[in-house]
Amino acid sequence: MRLRKTTGNKGGFVLLLIVLILVGLMVFLALSLRTNVIDENLKGDRVIKTLFVMEDRNQVLFTDVLIYYPVSKRGALIDITGNTGAIFQSIGRVDRIDAIYTEKGIETYKAEIEKLIGMTIPVSVVLHLDDFGELTDMLGGMKLFVPSPVDEVGDDGARMLLPSGAVTLDGDKINTYLTYRTADETDADLEERRQNVMIALLSAFSRNASVMLAKANFPQFAKRLDANIDSRDLHRLLSEIAQVDADHLVPQVITGSKRVVDGKSLLFPFYDGQLIKDVVRQVTNSLISLEDNGVNRIYVLEIQNGTTVQGLARNTSALLQSAGYDVLSTLNADKNDYEKTVIINHIGNAEVAKSLGDFIHCENILEENVQSEPAGLEVGANVDFTIILGKDFDGRYVR
Repeated sequence: MRLRKTTGNKGGFVLLLIVLILVGLMVFLALSLRTNVIDENLKGDRVIKTLFVMEDRNQVLFTDVLIYYPVSKRGALIDITGNTGAIFQSIGRVDRIDAIYTEKGIETYKAEIEKLIGMTIPVSVVLHLDDFGELTDMLGGMKLFVPSPVDEVGDDGARMLLPSGAVTLDGDKINTYLTYRTADETDADLEERRQNVMIALLSAFSRNASVMLAKANFPQFAKRLDANIDSRDLHRLLSEIAQVDADHLVPQVITGSKRVVDGKSLLFPFYDGQLIKDVVRQVTNSLISLEDNGVNRIYVLEIQNGTTVQGLARNTSALLQSAGYDVLSTLNADKNDYEKTVIINHIGNAEVAKSLGDFIHCENILEENVQSEPAGLEVGANVDFTIILGKDFDGRYVR
């Protein structure tokens, strides 16, 4: 009996050993074959899209979608303003978009933003204000420009002080910078200031990449970034976006009309939200397609109204400014019976001219030195492109 018992124990031990070896082999193969989220994203469309949300006590301070093209190190920021309004299915009513984060959390919030901009965003990173102060100190501070000294008293009675000029703010000061508000400050001023923090963060990532991404240090950084991916994918993400040319990032802002609904001032995007989708698509295509550094430059336009429609040039100016162009002037053309809209390219950059044309569906693009340039037109020496609006322009597209 004793002999049979010993034999059974040995058999069971061998069987257990075999099972453990098989389990270990399966885990090893799974880890070896596991696809990195960032690598898979790059394989699909070559750009990295990341949602960054700064929040304090479940209230959104700012939201940005970073679109980054690693090949050129170029990126764009899409600023999702908190008061963007619509009928949101996730909460079943008309409200501010940031109310979704407060009520439903980051995944539902991300899904609504994906609908708003018309593209999927695989990665989200939530920055909690308390953690962000610690992260700021770990990154050696945030470099920002404060135009004038700040001496304000917060809601809790605490005094908030900030120096003026080009300064490096530590964790406590960056929290003050994000949360103070002066009596004469508009929503747009506050939004712009908070956008500066996002740009400062990307610059800080770049300056401190070697320290932040070091194997011994990274876990301490990662624990202060609430991401929907694991540590390995987060390391891969930050190693990519730390290379972005942050000095040339200009946030694209949603434009629309303001209306008061249930006592709240909401910003409803133009053209039922189609404009912001077009802007995001154009920005993304520009990051990928342009081979020179032109994508980081803001192009200057002159818009001329060649029709009898009052205010057409002015309204088109707002449309194109929302797409990141700078409009130097709007005026009437030399006549008001242009049949077709025309874009005049003063700088010889055919790709940028085509991108501008694609945005308003205009294929009628002329070079400045072309003899067929409309008679009587006085081209502006200080602009990159002149647009003469014709009868075929409906306020959004050339038909």
